[in-house]
Amino acid sequence: MFLKAAINGGRLQSEHPAVPVTPEEIAADTLAVTSAGADVVHFHVRESDGGQTIRPDALAEVLAAIRAVAPDAVVGTTTGLWTCAGPEERYELVKSWTVLPDFASVAFSEEGATETAALIVERGMVLESAVWTMDDVPALLASPTLHDNVRILIEPVEEDPAEAVVAARAMAARIKEAGVTCPILYHGDAATVWALVEAAKEDGCQGRIGFEDGTELPDGSRAADNAELVRAVRALAPRG
Repeated sequence: MFLKAAINGGRLQSEHPAVPVTPEEIAADTLAVTSAGADVVHFHVRESDGGQTIRPDALAEVLAAIRAVAPDAVVGTTTGLWTCAGPEERYELVKSWTVLPDFASVAFSEEGATETAALIVERGMVLESAVWTMDDVPALLASPTLHDNVRILIEPVEEDPAEAVVAARAMAARIKEAGVTCPILYHGDAATVWALVEAAKEDGCQGRIGFEDGTELPDGSRAADNAELVRAVRALAPRG
């Protein structure tokens, strides 16, 4: 199974001391998770206070750190509206990125997603688009960049694991019915993480793991780090 490691998101080190926050920590974790079996890495650039940002200087600093220690790693970042003041500022910030990640994610639950997705493609980055609920799917399917996606991310908001799997499969079916042929990735949050890893394996979809989504192993114990989470997925679903 193709596996993305989402190594930090907005999680704080007060929640888990191994959450990578500084550029050097993000770079070291990128090397660790790719060595453990992750195919690509998704990171959020973090401020000194733990907040998130997509400022071009901060992104460039993280990418330089990653490429110094893991030059072959395929890495991407978020364009989430929570990283800035709103859709207009997001567009201008992404437009001003001086050093580009390999891919960038756009959530079609957010205002301005269509324009940001088009900008990512225009700037030569690989696009991945996300939906959270069935209500997001029409905007995704209407987007001019629909067939430019390297993958579609399905991130159900249901908190019950069984309900989250049902929701993910329903969204995937609707997207496939529309003629989308790129891979689909399922991922959960907290209690739904491992149910969606298992569902992705069963459905032939891509999967995601990492501290952005949760810190626990399948048995409920706390993972030491992101690499241990990746190894746990690989024990369930080897590459191939």
